[in-house]
Amino acid sequence: MKATKLLTTASIGALLFGMSAAAQSANWRYAHEEFEGDVQDVFAVAFKEYIEENSDNTVQIYRFGELGESDDIMEQTQAGILQFVNQSPGFTGSLIPEAQIFFIPYLLPTDEESVIEFFNTSEAINEMFPELYAEQGLELLKMYPEGEMVVTLDEPFTSPDDLRGKNIRTMTNPLLSETYRAFGATPTPLPWGEVYGGLQTGIIQGQENPIFWIESGGLYEVSPHLVFTGHGWFTTAMMANQDFFDGLSEEEQQLVRDATEAAYEHIIDHISGLADESLEKIQEASDEVTVTRLDEDQIQAFRERAPQVEERFIEMTGERGQELLEQFKADLEAVTGEE
Repeated sequence: MKATKLLTTASIGALLFGMSAAAQSANWRYAHEEFEGDVQDVFAVAFKEYIEENSDNTVQIYRFGELGESDDIMEQTQAGILQFVNQSPGFTGSLIPEAQIFFIPYLLPTDEESVIEFFNTSEAINEMFPELYAEQGLELLKMYPEGEMVVTLDEPFTSPDDLRGKNIRTMTNPLLSETYRAFGATPTPLPWGEVYGGLQTGIIQGQENPIFWIESGGLYEVSPHLVFTGHGWFTTAMMANQDFFDGLSEEEQQLVRDATEAAYEHIIDHISGLADESLEKIQEASDEVTVTRLDEDQIQAFRERAPQVEERFIEMTGERGQELLEQFKADLEAVTGEE
């Protein structure tokens, strides 16, 4: 941990030292929360390639740990040290409480096609969220799904009763803690850098993530029992420092928007089949892994606990959260045909 902190301090120092020159050369700095080759990184690379192929600007990508944890890169973006950041609502929720809506369990559908159509057409996503982010000095450029959430534990489970006494790692997100409390577990907020060690030492007994991240981060090595609960999708958001974006010419603003759309189209193709590929890699790498897919009756026992999380979301966010939730549900109904 000390080495990581030293690296982070040195990296930030280098950023500050080069800010003036970077501004002159239009070298834009973009940080995200994942490792090389993961979904956010694939998105960032596609964005970088479009910018550099269609302008004289360059994009420097910083991956997980190079500039600190998620909270660090958000602070650096708001301060103008970074021009772009990719961060999930799991961490943005403390800054923008309404972004926690993605952690109301069983709100989003489970099939990939419906999820993607929702993100493409949702008024809540594409019109309401940008206003909320703007209040925090952030230009929301794109929200996109990464994959269905999967829970890993030290033993298989099929009911809320099985989660009693289990410390489940959550992101530093109050509503996600409420979700696991409703599910019967003990939520334990931890930054990502402490998750593997926490599972290894038994400080926590489980966690949730999309399957590609469970594979990429090696979480199955220390938490081998994978359970598909169908309770949600991992969502993330790519945004810019608003002062930086507003200071761009109209042509460069359009360039950024076009690059974002190109990266989005690329990532939607990329995530298709990614979960199955990642699960196959996990099962090839470990004989200890078990996979449990809850049936409809088992899922219903968890789904019945979702309303209390929804109520807590409204308590946290007030009238604006209520309006957002209503629009969210209307957008989902338009996609799925289900009320």
